[in-house]
Amino acid sequence: MTHGSQVTTEQVQQALGLVKEPATGRNLADLKLVTDIVVENGTVRIHLDSLTPITTHKQKLERDIRAALDTIGGIEHTVIDMRTKVRPSGSGRTDAQPIPGVRNVIAVASGKGGVGKSTVAVNLAVSLAKAGAKVGLLDADVYGPSMPLMMGVNERPLMRDNKIVPLQAHGVKVMSIGFILDPNKALIWRGPLVAQLINQFLNDVLWEDLDYLVLDLPPGTGDVQLTLVQKIPISGAIIVTTPQDVALADAVKGLKMFQEVKTPILGIVENMSWFQPPGQTERYHIFGEGGGARTAEENGVELLAQVPIEMALREGGDNGLPMSLSEPNSLTAREFMGLAEAVAVQLANQALTKPRKPTIMLKTV
Repeated sequence: MTHGSQVTTEQVQQALGLVKEPATGRNLADLKLVTDIVVENGTVRIHLDSLTPITTHKQKLERDIRAALDTIGGIEHTVIDMRTKVRPSGSGRTDAQPIPGVRNVIAVASGKGGVGKSTVAVNLAVSLAKAGAKVGLLDADVYGPSMPLMMGVNERPLMRDNKIVPLQAHGVKVMSIGFILDPNKALIWRGPLVAQLINQFLNDVLWEDLDYLVLDLPPGTGDVQLTLVQKIPISGAIIVTTPQDVALADAVKGLKMFQEVKTPILGIVENMSWFQPPGQTERYHIFGEGGGARTAEENGVELLAQVPIEMALREGGDNGLPMSLSEPNSLTAREFMGLAEAVAVQLANQALTKPRKPTIMLKTV
């Protein structure tokens, strides 16, 4: 009796049907993530999709699959071919038009300037790319574009088919007004011109195929934010703040703005949470303690990360090498990877529960 006759595709399907996808907690059968099963001569080959790019999720999913198949018996080898297939999570607005090729748009915002919003946006984008996702980063902070410096790229983008081709840095596609304008000149534009510029960025950039597009918004609740949330389906917003009361009060205003325009709030990132001198164990809460957690709880949202003050984080922003890459084992880099994981999980769950428009894909020429 051969091994091939001992194990059937139906047995494998039945075993896999009980395995739960880590991000959503739902079983593979319900989610229809298994795309093909081949059983031959004692070897089982499984093709399936992962809803997030997070390595720990994929590892757990693989372990659980192997454990489930071990209950069958008669399998000599198991080969698992897994691909990341992030699903569009939609938005609270049904009238917004998707950006061609972009499955999820993540807005990184703050109620006031100086809280490290761009630093969070950069390290979130880099962490998602490190996890294996296809990521873009749009610098929508038109009055203070910082992505050329923080991502270490500063060239003029090329054009293709009358579209702007974004630059590449650290595995991320990047677009910024800073690539186009003279960096030594101030942008002195009124609201309608700024809205027109943002519209051009949304419609004329060739993103092609992205799991996540991270938007670095200007601080506050002005024209740019309103234009964006009205024009495109934003999958979720992240509010960046520091622990002190003056920053938290403005953060709540930003949070309420997104809620009023029916944009899902992914959560709060508390930046500059503490300072820990090198070689010491004591933490100094320079800007106060617990404000981010308190604000998140009061507003019914998640505290996604607490990022300490570190010289390496500032240096990474100045020299174009984000800390998530330069010091991947640091506490700060781990906080940013935890942020990326939390965002990916929320969007994966959101994709299963919310009605959405289909993603418009562009063909690569």
